[in-house]
Amino acid sequence: MVKPENNAIVIFGASGDLTHRKLIPAFYHLYANGLLPEDFAILGVSRTAYSDQDFRDKLRSALEENEKTDATTLTKFCQHLYYQALNTSDAEEYAVLKQRLDIFKDTHHTRGNAVFYLATPPSLYGVIPECLAAHGLNDEADGWKNLIVEKPFGYDLASAIALDKQIHACFQEHQIYRIDHYLGKETVQNLLVFRFANGMFEPLWNRNFIDYVEITASEALGVEDRGGYYDGAGAVRDMFQNHLLQVLAMVGMESPAAINADSIRDEVVKVMQSFKPLSDDDLHKNLVLGQYTESDVRGKHLPGYRQEHGVNDESRTETYVGMKMFIENWRWNGVPFYVRTGKRLPTRVTEVVIHFKKTPHPVFGANAPENKLIIRIQPDEGILMSFGLKKPGAGFESQEVSMDFHYDKIESLNMLTAYERLLLDCMKQDATLFARTDAVKACWKFVQPILDYKEQPEHLFGYAAGTWGPKEADELLSNDGRQWRFPCKNLANTDYCEL
Repeated sequence: MVKPENNAIVIFGASGDLTHRKLIPAFYHLYANGLLPEDFAILGVSRTAYSDQDFRDKLRSALEENEKTDATTLTKFCQHLYYQALNTSDAEEYAVLKQRLDIFKDTHHTRGNAVFYLATPPSLYGVIPECLAAHGLNDEADGWKNLIVEKPFGYDLASAIALDKQIHACFQEHQIYRIDHYLGKETVQNLLVFRFANGMFEPLWNRNFIDYVEITASEALGVEDRGGYYDGAGAVRDMFQNHLLQVLAMVGMESPAAINADSIRDEVVKVMQSFKPLSDDDLHKNLVLGQYTESDVRGKHLPGYRQEHGVNDESRTETYVGMKMFIENWRWNGVPFYVRTGKRLPTRVTEVVIHFKKTPHPVFGANAPENKLIIRIQPDEGILMSFGLKKPGAGFESQEVSMDFHYDKIESLNMLTAYERLLLDCMKQDATLFARTDAVKACWKFVQPILDYKEQPEHLFGYAAGTWGPKEADELLSNDGRQWRFPCKNLANTDYCEL
């Protein structure tokens, strides 16, 4: 694997949880595996007053406590860590940041290349680029400059457009990397290879052979310590608008002309622009919003959403979204996509289920086995294929059997985590797995009617914590003579194993 060019990585919000739990461990693992540049500098920036050594000691302790580390490797890695106390809202203070980056050109041979990571509250996503531009830190005359923006990119369509305009006033589109860690998962990327590298599947991947598609992203945990943030966001903004619609687009996209950022993202945008716009009738019949209530599961009491820390005790924020939607193009016309995500569901699992049409042969009739292709994104990553075989004995009665593949069966498997993959891609100038501005706008345009609809209090249903969501979500499928698949954390287990 070709290493990235030497560069400096500036992490705004360096004293925050994301930096300690995700970013620094990702950089350490990349370093330990020899994937980082020959030389680099990581500069943490926030208001908290630390010296370089204080910052190194703090991160070293966290890595030793939470990660598998090698003492020698960790010591060498920490020598690349630096810190700068800075008021990120004050453009004048960025002069010292520019000085530090100039020093790194000599001490770490960065040649002016830099990644600016906004691990900050969204309120600073537009402010920091303006402050960087005020000191020419967006100028690529002396090396490339990339800006990584965390989600959420906007709060609704209007705010996303406004933020996009604000950032584009300082950075060009090729410099902006809107990160979605779901797209960094190996199993999400495998959707492209699985579909387009195998001649046996792609010819079937259309309305002629596929009956319907399910996409599930369930979480067993509640909002934990994120109640303050989540109560202003909800499941539509937190999961549906970005993660699930991106996965759906990769399931539904056409074959790209080439495996590169422009070609792949062109096809992703085409799918998003083909989402059937949501009418009032769609919102009433094909959308279910829910909020979990307190419950006892296996002898353990689980609080309701309104009892969680930081949540308004009269909150109408949704923790569950179930939806039936369509893609209006030649490939998918008439094929329903059933999408759901929620907190406090029975298990943590993300998967795509392709339900193929049953055989039209009259011998088997209504008892014909259902052919399913299950692509598991997490956990127990892999692929399960379900089909019919003859039952032993007289006659030709069929029964459903399965074949499965698990990623952990690959010898010498060394899958990068989502953040590791995405950070490495950004340093290599590869934007394939990052959302482009037109994709972000297309998603918000589709979702905006849902945001308007959910403001009406009568459109929220309760569900007991530890169950699969409101009964109204089951009716989305049962009204069509179908039912949700109830996944187990173990991919190949056909009986639900969490209850």
